[in-house]
Amino acid sequence: MGSLDWGVLGLYFFVIFGVAFWAGRQERKGAESEDFFLAGRNVGWFVIGASLFASNIGSEHLIGLAGTGAASGVPVAQFEILAGLILLLLGWLFVPFYVASGVYTMPEFLERRYSKGSRTYLAIISVAGYILTKISVTVMAGGIVFETLMGIDFWTGAIIVVLATAVYTVWGGLRAVLYTDMVQMFVLLGGALAVTWFGLEAVGGWGELKASAGEEMFSLWRPMTDPEFPWTGILFGAPILGVWYWCTDQYIVQRVLSAKSQDDARKGTIFAAYLKQLPIFIFVVPGIIAAVLASKGELTLDQSDQALPALMGALLPVGIKGLVVAGLLAALMSSLSSVFNSCSTVFTMDIYKQLKPETSDHNLKRIGQIATIVMVVLGMAWIPLMKLISSQLYTYIQSVQAYISPPIAAVFLLGVLWRRANAKGAFYSLIVGGLLGLVRLILEANKDGLSGFLYMVADANFLHVAIFLFVICSLVLVIVSLMSEEPDEAHVAGLTMAARGDAAAMRSSAQSRWASVGVIALVAALWIYFS
Repeated sequence: MGSLDWGVLGLYFFVIFGVAFWAGRQERKGAESEDFFLAGRNVGWFVIGASLFASNIGSEHLIGLAGTGAASGVPVAQFEILAGLILLLLGWLFVPFYVASGVYTMPEFLERRYSKGSRTYLAIISVAGYILTKISVTVMAGGIVFETLMGIDFWTGAIIVVLATAVYTVWGGLRAVLYTDMVQMFVLLGGALAVTWFGLEAVGGWGELKASAGEEMFSLWRPMTDPEFPWTGILFGAPILGVWYWCTDQYIVQRVLSAKSQDDARKGTIFAAYLKQLPIFIFVVPGIIAAVLASKGELTLDQSDQALPALMGALLPVGIKGLVVAGLLAALMSSLSSVFNSCSTVFTMDIYKQLKPETSDHNLKRIGQIATIVMVVLGMAWIPLMKLISSQLYTYIQSVQAYISPPIAAVFLLGVLWRRANAKGAFYSLIVGGLLGLVRLILEANKDGLSGFLYMVADANFLHVAIFLFVICSLVLVIVSLMSEEPDEAHVAGLTMAARGDAAAMRSSAQSRWASVGVIALVAALWIYFS
């Protein structure tokens, strides 16, 4: 890091805090809690789309995608490409019900559609998952960035990232998060594009990169027996995880809930769908570049996860390195601010308010701010404990998300598509799915001591497991619902396709329809080119 790099980094922090301060001082109308948690439901499509993209890009993208690209090639980008199609599902299928229902959170929507028990289940799962995985991992990644690239002590770097992000999140709520996300999107894209540009220049261009890496590295499609990216798992399993993450997770959907209109919410998801086609070029390809340069002896790469840092250290000139480090911090801070805000929203509205329903609107906002601070402290406290847990076990803890998502995806999808789905069906589907996911997790953690059928279950690709769990959870929901009473009108009115009407749910501008067709065409083009 040269003096110019530090200057670029200083400018980044100055702009972020300036935007956050401006956003936090915007005129506030209506309820304080609505303004703090949902930015007054008055946000336009561009800000929503930029925030969807920026909040999604975290440490697993910055390090993981490049590292996996270096080791296995482009198949890992399938998750990013498919996200574009799932975002269209969010915009066209779910947005009409979320916006019309006027809910603050996804657990609240589950209570409207099913029961209080479903709301409690999702709220507890969400808060625990945010603290144990998203917050701690992002904070740790921030500390590593400071330590590795700037020579600053790990804990000092972690505290800087946390405090800087917490200050504007507590100050301005979702409005500050959204507008800083928008700025961070530009910084993030600028930094990532710079790495790709200098990397391609060093390797001799796109044609030389493909020739050196080999066709296999540039093929998105792998056999059904591939242990990491089987095409069956990609086409049928990954969308299940995608529906949970993009369409039902508060961390993402809160941006859509802040829209000033249904059309703005939908346009925001379409914009984000286009942006999600970029990671294959700006995150995965740099990993392949690093692998090629390492094979030629022009780069030292001890392990694949070092691909991006190694590329930055070897290729980037002074000034550009500061831009890329700012991009890394932008990704980390946008993810962190988003999880702080969404976690405090779920805690305040779905746990605290349910225990103390008489709480005033003003106090709900204060509880949200206090909850944000508590999340910061808990996330920091969890980092030392992570070091006491084996890296293998921590990977299993992370994979819990892959096993809790199928039942949640099932109850949301069938909930809006099928009027007959009821509270009992949803409850049993969530419980059965959760227990089966736990069994798989235990078997996976003890795989080495198993044999026969149990080993086959433990060793199965997690995407194939997701398909199985989704089918089982859907069957449980359907069978139990049919064997019990129909849901009353209060739990279906305006909350299902049949009750709302297809025309009302799908109504939008011609511009949105054609833009959506463009996303589908772009996905098809990428699938064909990288095949």
